[in-house]
Amino acid sequence: MKKRLITLISLLSAVTLSAQEAPGSTPLIQNVYARQTQILNGYWNYLMDQQEIGYYNYRNLPSPDGFFKDIRVDNVTTWKEYDFDSAPVMRVPGDWNTQKPELYNYEGTLWYKKKFPYRKSAGRVFLYFGAANYDTKVWVNGEKAGEHVGGFTPFNFEVTGLLREGENSVIVKVDNKRSLDAVPTVNFDWFNYGGLTRDVMLVEVPDRFIRTYRIQLEKGSDRTIAAEVRLSERKAGEKITVEIPELNVRRTASTGADGVAAFRIEASPALWSPETPKLYDVVIASETDRVADRIAFRTISTRGHQVLLNGKPVFLKGVCIHDEAPYGGGRIYSEDEAHILLKWAREMNCNFVRLAHYPHSEQMIREAERMGIMVWSEVPVYWTINWESPATFTNAKNQLSEMIERDRNRGNIIIWSVANETPHSEARDKFLSGLIAYTRAQDDTRLVSLAMERHDISENEMTVQDNLHELVDVVSFNQYVGWYVGRNDKIDRVSWKIPYGKPIIVSEYGGECIAGYRSPDKKIWSEEYQAELYAKSAKMFDERLPGLAGTTPWLLKDYRSPRRVMPNMQDGYNRKGLVSEHGQKKQAFYVMQQWYKTK
Repeated sequence: MKKRLITLISLLSAVTLSAQEAPGSTPLIQNVYARQTQILNGYWNYLMDQQEIGYYNYRNLPSPDGFFKDIRVDNVTTWKEYDFDSAPVMRVPGDWNTQKPELYNYEGTLWYKKKFPYRKSAGRVFLYFGAANYDTKVWVNGEKAGEHVGGFTPFNFEVTGLLREGENSVIVKVDNKRSLDAVPTVNFDWFNYGGLTRDVMLVEVPDRFIRTYRIQLEKGSDRTIAAEVRLSERKAGEKITVEIPELNVRRTASTGADGVAAFRIEASPALWSPETPKLYDVVIASETDRVADRIAFRTISTRGHQVLLNGKPVFLKGVCIHDEAPYGGGRIYSEDEAHILLKWAREMNCNFVRLAHYPHSEQMIREAERMGIMVWSEVPVYWTINWESPATFTNAKNQLSEMIERDRNRGNIIIWSVANETPHSEARDKFLSGLIAYTRAQDDTRLVSLAMERHDISENEMTVQDNLHELVDVVSFNQYVGWYVGRNDKIDRVSWKIPYGKPIIVSEYGGECIAGYRSPDKKIWSEEYQAELYAKSAKMFDERLPGLAGTTPWLLKDYRSPRRVMPNMQDGYNRKGLVSEHGQKKQAFYVMQQWYKTK
């Protein structure tokens, strides 16, 4: 076992040294919603460009005069074959698939254009995107601002020198084609919603501003707040102040040569929990900048098979959620939609959600924090990634970095997850051990895990065998006894032997059913069959899975997936939800509600 760990560490070193920082966006500005902003949401003109003629010429080489130049001609004496101003419009944020029937299954390039007024002011201006799926290139007034790869994490570009007084325009090329080297790769079990799916805004900051900060309880302490504030440039000797008025805290420190000021603050905050989700107003100020946030303080750790919240054992009564609108589908773009999904989880007596299989919106995370719901947050390293590619590793690492950077102050996030259901190999171990080590280097105050797969010892005895068990804090695994593995009667015979001595989370289980399809003799696809599967699973977990610290059944709501093609049953939906796509609660919802009430 020790030899295996040494091997993993040596593999990790090789990965880390070979990875290069992803090109494109400038470093992320944290907590943009607390900044002076100009929202660019609303209706944008769009052009579908299946062959990317707006970017490549007929020799398939990048054109210097593509759509991004938005050349003005009279189309009488001089011609062009595109026009944004007479093009149709689409709501931003929002996916293009559910807004336009002709784009429902479209995968490719869409061009967006937005005109907006701007009055120049002192300081710097950044163009911020909450997320765009997947490969995004941005121009402001015909000049390249930057590019970004990844469909679920935020990015920004400085555009101070590109803006002008009066009318401006931003043009965005978004391409959601799948790729073998991408993260996620070509095959995944959710809908590939394309477009500008989260907020777009201009963010105004001083010339020298507070770029990021981390204010959380120090690891292992419930009385020492560790704070780190980073300026936008390396400047030594600048005074930084952190205030928490309700705790009578006001501390000042000076930045070092790296532009970072560090604090250790002794205080006695009321600790955040699902029962009392306490948030404190926090103000961070430099000599030129000021930003406010609301921050929760709590501790999270493990002891043997237990997960400890604020030093006390907690059973993680969870459910998996996709970032899809509660009614009908489409990518979530509002706080109200996030609230509906989380409210359903709360009604089921959940204190925990697994936000699968990629980073969800900042609004979702913050709403869960306000509601007292713990969070598992994950990057889309899903199924069969190209483990051999350094570029794929860099992409995954960049998405992981952007997820952590955005949400590192959200006290309700207790687990960072680096992968889901990945096939075992030496290359995979090397790739994921690199992500785990990077996660710990960025944030050592939270637990780290990944969703592993179950293995069979014999027909009815099951286990988890994964080389990465040594590197994670929680052993999490997906299992589908009663659906993909036998029928419901098999659940009665199954026992588990997991020898790792760590907390166990069953991160997925369940089966599909059609809301409203009733079958007294419990045929598959019926509500009765799904409800029985959940009732038998609960009994199995209680009686035959020692070390269980929580579950997140798959999943809260039926969601779109092109992998689900059974006519009159799935019709393009994964039907494993405990709630239908129309908001109808299935029988299994109430089975879980009752079981969680006893935990």
